[in-house]
Amino acid sequence: MVDTAEEAEYVSDQMLGDFLITKQTGEKGRICNAVMVAERVYARKEFYFAVMMERAFGGPVLIASSQGGVNIEKVAEDNPEAILYMPIDITKGISRELALDVITKVGLTKKKDETADVILKLYDLFLTKDALLIEVNPYAESISTGGYYCLDAKFRFDDNAEYRQKELFDLRDWTQEDEKEVEASKSNLNYIALDGTIGCLVNGAGLAMATMDIINLHGGFPANFLDVGGGATAAQVKEAFKIITSDPKVCAIMVNIFGGIMRCDIIADGIIAAAQELNLNVPIICRLQGTNVDEAKLRIANSGMKILPVDNLDEAARLAVKLSEIVNLAREQHLGVNFEMPI
Repeated sequence: MVDTAEEAEYVSDQMLGDFLITKQTGEKGRICNAVMVAERVYARKEFYFAVMMERAFGGPVLIASSQGGVNIEKVAEDNPEAILYMPIDITKGISRELALDVITKVGLTKKKDETADVILKLYDLFLTKDALLIEVNPYAESISTGGYYCLDAKFRFDDNAEYRQKELFDLRDWTQEDEKEVEASKSNLNYIALDGTIGCLVNGAGLAMATMDIINLHGGFPANFLDVGGGATAAQVKEAFKIITSDPKVCAIMVNIFGGIMRCDIIADGIIAAAQELNLNVPIICRLQGTNVDEAKLRIANSGMKILPVDNLDEAARLAVKLSEIVNLAREQHLGVNFEMPI
């Protein structure tokens, strides 16, 4: 909080280019590239309003609370009856009557019509921008003017609607995100960096979770979550390997593909191309099942590359953990490793 424009400029200068560390950023923090300066409003009373897509209600729901200005998750945990949930009929939307009813129930007594307009506009924004969450917290009454202001907001949008909301998604600040996750996004790959030593390349989020679980079961730790999806090309698979191996912590790569729509031979072509072009020096444990799996195994066998095919998922995970430990130890001792040795 500052009192003058000069103070605002000074504090902003101290923040720009430095790391902001909060509960949301974690210990590593995030680089601060911009600072928003806003007029301070002294609030008499703070409320919470949101429109959210909620699986439990099978569609959008209007959420409201008289306890705004604080973490709504904490309110839900400590005082759940303080939060009002009103399911929205997607064919009818929010009526003014529904908005006024919600406003009354949370104890907002002044400027009801003005607040109803805000709620109706929130829902309109929710629909037109393909949002998953439109949240205003707090919606506050000013002590000095008696008016109501949206003092803070949080919006979340559906990634699947990017083609419809190009102008909106162009606002994304890539500087705030992991470089590898940015590269993956450009290739339509789903990548999340983790802290382990075993790179995971799979198709399907469920299979990714199962793969990471079984690696943990055998005492290993995944280095990433990378889902190439159901229609990946050989080029995308090769790009996936580039992203995985750009992480210096990776000591082994486990490929776990179930070929339904995704053909195993295409995956194999991508793996071979990556191994050749990137001159990979980490072991690749490859478990393929499904469409064209025999053709895929034949191509891998004839490639001459150090790719270890394993049919059994449990055995593949055990081998990945064992090899990652060997490579990690060799790196620590500055030794070479022969991946063709029997394990």
